[in-house]
Amino acid sequence: MQLQQHIVITGASSGIGESLARAYARAGVRIGLLGRRKEKLDAIAASLAATGAQTWVGVIDVTEREKLAAMLVSADNEKPIDLLIANAGISAGTFGAGESEQQARAIFGTNLDGVLNTIHPIIPHMQNRRSGQIAIMASLAGFRGFPSAPAYCASKAAVRLYGEALRGEYAKWGIKVNVICPGYIETPMTAVNNFPMPFMMDSEKAARIIVKGLARNEARIAFPWPTAFAAWLLGTLPPSWIDPLLVKLPKKPAFKQ
Repeated sequence: MQLQQHIVITGASSGIGESLARAYARAGVRIGLLGRRKEKLDAIAASLAATGAQTWVGVIDVTEREKLAAMLVSADNEKPIDLLIANAGISAGTFGAGESEQQARAIFGTNLDGVLNTIHPIIPHMQNRRSGQIAIMASLAGFRGFPSAPAYCASKAAVRLYGEALRGEYAKWGIKVNVICPGYIETPMTAVNNFPMPFMMDSEKAARIIVKGLARNEARIAFPWPTAFAAWLLGTLPPSWIDPLLVKLPKKPAFKQ
């Protein structure tokens, strides 16, 4: 198995993104930490120095298309990016009051457009090299729309299907594309939830599962399996069967990462 030498992670300032950076950190590896919180990114970069990994920090919002493209291309020109993890994402709840247009557009802007802004500047470079790996962070919430988080579910469904389609499209160039579908993970995003979250997992364990799945080039890395099975099942059942149940579920509080 060829080890990645340059790994770039968006949304690296907390949660799964931070844990992935720590999981990959080792001597000889260059890790790009991208996010909006400079102090947090700098602190993570400093803590990774003990592993021997080289780090660089990019303070960026993934909705800034041109700025992000320039940053990624510059980093790739300096040292080819082997693994690009489009992890950045936001969520927000409705409290049962309905989702505003502003909220829906903000979520789609980060979760969908942000993924496109992240991967497309680097795809041509990977095509020219005929190698590389792209990991897209979706969610088990993308298997069925939940009334408490419509835009979040829909945006994650979009990137899941997009990534799965890209996997077949770019295989002929030697580019691996993997879709990651976690369940409930202990992150700032889930910390605001005031309802039960079955099979909750800490971000360090989630990162270990993701690293192993990417090393195996698994098309879809969905976990934990009981939640993954439940999400898949909900997505296959007729809406008329499950809508009455879903509308009774607790409402997600508002949150923007």
